[in-house]
Amino acid sequence: MSPFLVPRRPGHTLYDAVSERSAAMVIRRYSSSFGLASLLLGQPVRTHVRNAYALVRVADEIVDNPDPGLRRESRDLMLTALQDDVHQSLRTGYSPNLTVHAFAATASACGIGADLVDPFFASMRMDLDTTVHTPESFERYVYGSAEVVGLMCLRVFLAREPARDRDYARLARGAQRLGAAFQKLNFLRDLAEDHDTLHRCYFPGLDVDRFDDTDRDRILDDIDTDLDAADAVIPELPGGSRRAVRVAHATFAELAARLRATPADRIRRTRVRVPDPVKMRVMAGALYGRRA
Repeated sequence: MSPFLVPRRPGHTLYDAVSERSAAMVIRRYSSSFGLASLLLGQPVRTHVRNAYALVRVADEIVDNPDPGLRRESRDLMLTALQDDVHQSLRTGYSPNLTVHAFAATASACGIGADLVDPFFASMRMDLDTTVHTPESFERYVYGSAEVVGLMCLRVFLAREPARDRDYARLARGAQRLGAAFQKLNFLRDLAEDHDTLHRCYFPGLDVDRFDDTDRDRILDDIDTDLDAADAVIPELPGGSRRAVRVAHATFAELAARLRATPADRIRRTRVRVPDPVKMRVMAGALYGRRA
């Protein structure tokens, strides 16, 4: 059912406001880079992006929580319950879960439907059982876990544009490539934790125990191609969203450069990050080094 068919709700309520504050807390605590970039978004886009991200983060937490006492069956039940709640909220606009309620408001306002929600949950469910990916399963996983998140954000960016459906069709591929780049960078940065703690290897054909500089550069070459494709469409985004996306892109491009300069054996052992002072420098360069 299209979120645009949800009956008109009353004005912004206290419950709406509390759910939005809850979503903002999630993004603040879980992603400093994404949270920093989101501050550059105008309203209501900033709130909608936070609402969408919060749902993504909660689902991710269900499958990634390293607590060994949280068994596979329990995670599956939690994930199914969350997905069912989201479906119900797309029909009614309401949920007793604050995170889902915030997402429902954004879905209704911006046109996010089951066509994006269901592939996301399908990828999350893959994490319950898939430890080694084939090229085909990796492509499906990245689409559902990251590319659809880029498409959700694009729906938010274009929600008030007069030609939003036409613009969405034109810009969708760039949004997907940006989401894919971010996800692959996270896979590379978290290589040690994913393998040693969660017992996963996302990159097809990669032997993590023999990970070397050639592997690193091959993965980063693919990521750079995605980043370049995404960068080409950033100037076509609405002005109120363009700066934030440019900053996010620049921050992850800096992470890619740092990973390329880091020996593979160190990536295998530790998590490479962009220090906060460098993030601020990158932000300034993205904002003032190029026209916003």
